[in-house]
Amino acid sequence: MYATLRPLLFLRDAESAHAAALAWLERAHRLGLTGLAGRRPAPLPTKMLGLTLDNPVGLAAGLDKNGEHVDALLALGFGFVEIGTVTPRPQPGNPRPRLFRLPEHKAVINRMGFNNDGVDALVHNVERAKRARGVLGINIGKNKDTPNERALDDYLLCLERVYPLADYVTVNISSPNTAGLRELQEEQALRRLVGGLRERQEQLGARHGRRVPMLVKIAPDLSDDDIAATARVLGELQVDGVIATNTTTSRDEVQGHPLAGEAGGLSGAPLLSKSTAVLRMLRTRLPEAIPLIGVGGIDSGADAVQKTAAGATAVQLYSGLVYRGPALVGECVEAIRRRKEAPSRGNLPIT
Repeated sequence: MYATLRPLLFLRDAESAHAAALAWLERAHRLGLTGLAGRRPAPLPTKMLGLTLDNPVGLAAGLDKNGEHVDALLALGFGFVEIGTVTPRPQPGNPRPRLFRLPEHKAVINRMGFNNDGVDALVHNVERAKRARGVLGINIGKNKDTPNERALDDYLLCLERVYPLADYVTVNISSPNTAGLRELQEEQALRRLVGGLRERQEQLGARHGRRVPMLVKIAPDLSDDDIAATARVLGELQVDGVIATNTTTSRDEVQGHPLAGEAGGLSGAPLLSKSTAVLRMLRTRLPEAIPLIGVGGIDSGADAVQKTAAGATAVQLYSGLVYRGPALVGECVEAIRRRKEAPSRGNLPIT
């Protein structure tokens, strides 16, 4: 079905096609036709964050910023779906055009800028979702006009609002499209921000009678020293998990393309090696008790296996779906299944 739809979607600009694809998916789901997108993969139970995922292949944040399509996305066969990034107040994001396809590279450049309807709208949407199966993550950020010295206030507000509804929460400090946001990854700023969130996380756990795991999503553009410092801080603060990585500001892999000069984060196939290298380095520096989710550049089952071989417990997709469609979900699940069932070839088991 996606092979038929993709040429029609690619006739539109990238952002309009994004909206059209979600609208089609929602209608198909309400009519009970989600199966047209592909057969749901057989379960591959995976334990992570104290949760049991139906399979270790998830949807990365950014596709459904407002949590309007949770049930339809879960029906595509993902083991978990992450929505957001959401901010305390609604904001329009950056001016259009702000989303660009680079088909020759199976890549996307975006400078969306945390466009979303605000945390209250997301909470309302999630409360209406049936969530019959699958794990839901909610990705939180700060408003563009909130200075970094007050960023913790924004993250705390979002954490409190989404905590009762989320299976896990992701702290996004690595988008390149909000000015100054990545400065929060600097060691002392990171310690203050994550330390404050960890304290509130434990308070909320006591208040609600359930502890919701909290992960931190980092950039692929950190130096080796910065990665080591990040791992040290996150390990000392005992975060529940790390997502590696967000998009990159580098254009090394797409030099010469007419759109390479567009500002924003590059995702898709050119990000695979860079993001996996960061993932591998984090795995050697973080305690084994802290799981990693690998995201960035997955365009095939083999790419997903590369992430698990580098130390990821689970993986997430986004840009690969633009070029491959929902069939990529099942392909990745089956590739990871084959790897798990063949430890004799020297592969690490998925746990």
